[in-house]
Amino acid sequence: MQTDPDALEAAAFAALDRLADGLPGLGIALSGGGDSVALMHLAARWARGRNIRLAAATVDHGLRPESAAEAATAGQAAAALGLDHAVLRWDGSGSGNLMDRARRARLRLLADWARAQGLAALALGHTRDDQAETLLMRLMRGAGIDGLSAMAPRREAEGMLWLRPLLDLGREDLRHWLRHIGASWVEDPTNDDPRFDRVRIRQAMTGLGLEAQALALSARHLAQARVALNDGLAPLLSTAGVRLGSLSLDGRGFAALPAEQRRRLILAGIAFVTGADYPPRRTGTEHALAELAAGRRVTLDGALLDPGPRMLIHREAGAATGARLDGDIWDNRWKISGLRATDRVGALADRVSAFDWRAAGLTHLEAQALPAVQRGDDLHCPAIAPQDGLVALPIRDSIGLIEYRLGIEPRP
Repeated sequence: MQTDPDALEAAAFAALDRLADGLPGLGIALSGGGDSVALMHLAARWARGRNIRLAAATVDHGLRPESAAEAATAGQAAAALGLDHAVLRWDGSGSGNLMDRARRARLRLLADWARAQGLAALALGHTRDDQAETLLMRLMRGAGIDGLSAMAPRREAEGMLWLRPLLDLGREDLRHWLRHIGASWVEDPTNDDPRFDRVRIRQAMTGLGLEAQALALSARHLAQARVALNDGLAPLLSTAGVRLGSLSLDGRGFAALPAEQRRRLILAGIAFVTGADYPPRRTGTEHALAELAAGRRVTLDGALLDPGPRMLIHREAGAATGARLDGDIWDNRWKISGLRATDRVGALADRVSAFDWRAAGLTHLEAQALPAVQRGDDLHCPAIAPQDGLVALPIRDSIGLIEYRLGIEPRP
């Protein structure tokens, strides 16, 4: 039975109120397919009278000959609603998994566009069906609670806030609503191409009679379990310390945690130290936990974990050696001000003895991963000895960032 169009619209408006009310501007990620077109029409109706500026953007990946025309059609649909629209083109450069690279490029292009437009957030058209399909895809890969949990209605990535206001609505219900209002959309032929995992999952769901609504409910239940596990980490994090981008924890308190909570804390700590968007593989994490339990130092995805009364998670010097400078950000960890065009930035590494790292309260290995600036014949370490106009500050310096990543409510 199809959801009543008025009821669907009310549910979408309630989700937008919950997620986006009060934002000065909202971007719509518009593919031209039924889900994103429905999102655009619903958001346009919702925004009337709310003084919220909407704009839409379509990423043309150039993977099919029809993509340029489809992007233009999406732009026409946006213009008909009075929305500004941009087509963002990806050149497809790079190697590795094509679909993963396309997804990453899409997020990056959309985030850059939204920032340039002064938009506070971007809305995506993911539905209840996407929740169900994602659950099954990740189940096939042996995912844990995080992977099997429901997509978050709000999250941050690429320095942008992403909203998913349609997660409680079904794909066919949205298309029924579009037909009700007389709107059209374009179906991507890859949605029926069995070469893709998601399509095979969709076909299997139909063949087995699996209901998307029930699977999405399971995903939400798992998300609630994830919240409970993360909330249980709050007492240990209240005793944590941060120094120059490194994280220290009560070693005994960490060792006393159940295995799943130790794993979660390690992943959050590594993300805090390195800034990585994706966690280490499960096998590597399990190995690291076993080494820590045995009292042995271990490296994991560019971070070094030192057991002890105060367990220390810090950047691995070897991983920092090949780090790049992006504007004034080095190694995705340090913001360096006062740089000159001829300065060279790299890891302090074996030059660490030139500076008093002990006075800064650091370990020898910890200090080796600090940024060093070579200015002519002079070597500077602006993280512990600001000099000659050079200052380096860690871009992550608060336990609250770990709590945010874990979804823990901040302490008053």
